[in-house]
Amino acid sequence: MATRPVEIGPAGLQTARAIEHRRLARGLTQHQLAVRCTALGRPMTNTALSRTERARRRCDIDDLVAIAAALGVTPMTLLLPLPLEAAVDRRGC
Repeated sequence: MATRPVEIGPAGLQTARAIEHRRLARGLTQHQLAVRCTALGRPMTNTALSRTERARRRCDIDDLVAIAAALGVTPMTLLLPLPLEAAVDRRGC
């Protein structure tokens, strides 16, 4: 029996946006962030990170903790909505 991928919900979409926003705010490439995660003990490729940011790959709890540590924020920071000005900047408005 083939399994269907679980659809990424609103919290997952928010987290994907927050990861990208925080990464860009720190001037990091996806590759640099992936290297930081790997150095922290959570092997990650820039492809996996790219798919996570585009909500094409689920971000499990271990990924979330490693990405947050690599960005210097708490995991909760990545789960909370972006400030309004950050959300507006991302859309280019």
